Amino acid sequence: MRDIVDGVISSPYQCPVTAAMQIIGGKWRIIILWAIGNDVNRFGMLQRAIPGITKKMLTTELRALEEAGLISRTVFPVVPPKVKYAVTPLGQTLRPALEALGLWGETHALPNREATESAVVG
Repeated sequence: MRDIVDGVISSPYQCPVTAAMQIIGGKWRIIILWAIGNDVNRFGMLQRAIPGITKKMLTTELRALEEAGLISRTVFPVVPPKVKYAVTPLGQTLRPALEALGLWGETHALPNREATESAVVG
């Protein structure tokens, strides 16, 4: 990392991880991006696939991802209105990172979570 001098990040705005997290960070954006990349591409489908997200938050995060150029929104001229979301080529560049994060979660986070839950139940 080019912006770390003597173990200190010279400026959080020049740190590439900070820059990336400003775009994809937060509780929902990576989950939404992952879902759209796996053909969960309609608003209602996303709402059902992501428990706990409110309609307002889903709308806000979809707009932010679209503004960042990571997803596209297509409105079909039908009644009732039909909207589909898709991952853009820029958004596709995140796929290897999302896959690596998913693999890490399967290997490290889920086993720890299952062990914790069974300890609480038992």
